[in-house]
Amino acid sequence: MIVVTSETIVDKKITKTLGLVRGNTIRARHLGKDILALFRNIIGGEISEYTKLMGESREQAIDRMIQNAEELGANAIITARLTTSMLMGGAAEIVAYGTAVVVE
Repeated sequence: MIVVTSETIVDKKITKTLGLVRGNTIRARHLGKDILALFRNIIGGEISEYTKLMGESREQAIDRMIQNAEELGANAIITARLTTSMLMGGAAEIVAYGTAVVVE
């Protein structure tokens, strides 16, 4: 599956547009990781526990978007985007979305 943020794919011709596809995940913080993050917040530096959590969440949302596109018969996704929103204290939703297309 080709996934791009642009509206076109170099050297490929879009033959069919199948529509919007999306994938999402909602993740909550973990108490143990929160304690480690609190210490890092005091002394400064990257909070690697949250970096890893958000990275895994993005990958899961993208995988779900790709699965949605495959179900429609697409072999590519154009104009792919990611967005994050806070749902409540300590929980965030990550959504991956784009346009499913068939290219040759």
